Order: sequence, then structure tokens, then C-alpha cells
Amino acid sequence: MVFFKKFNILLLFLMIPKVIAAELLLTAIPNDEKNIVDHKFNNVATYLTQVLEMDVRYIPVSSYAEAVTLFKENQVQLAWFGGLSGVQARRAVPDSEAIAQGFEDQFFRSYFIANASADILPSKSFPNLNGYTFTFGSPDSTSGRLMPQFFIERNLGKAPHDVFRKVGFTQNHLETIEQVQSGFFQVGAVDYKIWERAVSEGLVDFQKVSVIWESPSFPDTQWTVRADIDQQFGQGFKQKLQQALFNMRGGEPQSRLLYVPVENHDYQPVEDVARAIGLID
Repeated sequence: MVFFKKFNILLLFLMIPKVIAAELLLTAIPNDEKNIVDHKFNNVATYLTQVLEMDVRYIPVSSYAEAVTLFKENQVQLAWFGGLSGVQARRAVPDSEAIAQGFEDQFFRSYFIANASADILPSKSFPNLNGYTFTFGSPDSTSGRLMPQFFIERNLGKAPHDVFRKVGFTQNHLETIEQVQSGFFQVGAVDYKIWERAVSEGLVDFQKVSVIWESPSFPDTQWTVRADIDQQFGQGFKQKLQQALFNMRGGEPQSRLLYVPVENHDYQPVEDVARAIGLID
């Protein structure tokens, strides 16, 4: 008799409908000025709300590390990460997946820029930067810190603090441009797309600052979803979300003209570099 009571309780438990999350939360690395980032990703949330026919909300963050933490703690399920922060997030939540990237994100680049007072001529070969002052972008930025540090160490054979007279970090790439243009730092590393946007908006004074070196390409920003996305939102949701991102074309709402498939292994070079220079174990 006890067996049948337990069996009936189990049946009742199995018959309880599975609760499906009602709201998808997303975030994005703060690689630009806050008002620009917030505008872009509120628009993404609006677009996904319409296409997925569900509530989608953007959660702003103040740092790359905070974006990774929200993802790890399931306070967001979808995130626009940089190459390094995506690796960090997927390591923190095993089986999470990179599912879409802009076409240009496959071939991303860093620009090294210099104040005119540094008197460094543009070159295709890596410049001799010994003794200058230098600023990276965010400590967790791929194009503003990870890859620039790798190129410095590979080409100059020394760690940044042994190359430069002073090393700094900024909050975002536009701040890097401003600090080098003002002469606060003589040299810096920036996201090439944000540099080009700053140029198009008339924010760059070529009498004061210019590009002195362009890096080889590397994989960078991408959309990553948590491993349990289908468990939270229903079977097949990841594929539906991925297709919605692929259909987000024409430069709006996120400044990417075309989105393409991507997989975790595409970021193995980023993970290898991060391990080589000691940013991850």
C-alpha cells in the first residue's frame, strides 16, 4: 500500500507542468560610452521582444567582469561578450555556447594610436615603444588589452610594465582615444571599429593623434547563451533565438550589417593567448 502511495505521488509530480521563464534577460560589455551601449542594446531587446513574441530586457553593466558575473549567476541568459569575456563566461558556465557574431567579428583588429608629440611614424612592422607611456582599454577587453598585450610581448620580448614608462587602463575605447589625443598617454590600443566611428563623427583630431600600427586579425565579440537556455525557455528556443539574431541585419539595431554562425572552438586562439599571458589559468 505504501508503495502505491509513493507511486501516485511520483505520478502527480511528473504531471506538474514545467515552469517556463517568462522574460529573457540580456547584457553587453561596456566597450563604448554608456549612452551608446545602452541605446544599442535596448534596441536589441525591443527587436527580440517583437520577433520572439516575449518579454526581453536589457540589463546594463559597468564592467566586463560584471557582465560575466551576471551570466554566471543566471541573472542574464544572453550576452554580447568580447572574445576574452566570452571565454571567461563559457568557462564559468560549462556547455554555454557562442551562437552568433557579426561578419567583421571573425576578423577583428586592434589599432595602436599615438599622440603627435610621441613622434612615432605609422609602420607595418611593430614599432619600438620602449620608454613611452601607454594605456590599454578595459582590463578584460580583447581588442583593448588581451591582444595588444600579446603583440607587445611577442614583438618586444618584454611585459608591458618593462616596456613602458607608465601603463594605464581606461573604461572604454573612446576614453582611450581621448586620453591619447589629449597627451595624457602617448600611446594606446583601441578597437578599430570604435576608432573608425570616432573618425566618422569628427571626434578625432589628426593633428594630435593617429594610427601607428594595425594588428593581425583575431576573433572577437559574439552573442553567447547559457547552457540551460532551452530548459529555461522551452525546447528549441536556442535555435529560434539564434535565427532571430541572424535576421538582425542592415546595421540596426547593433551596428553589424550581417550576422554569421560561430562556435566555441572559434575562440580557442583567444583562450590560448589569455592563458599564455596569464589572464586565465
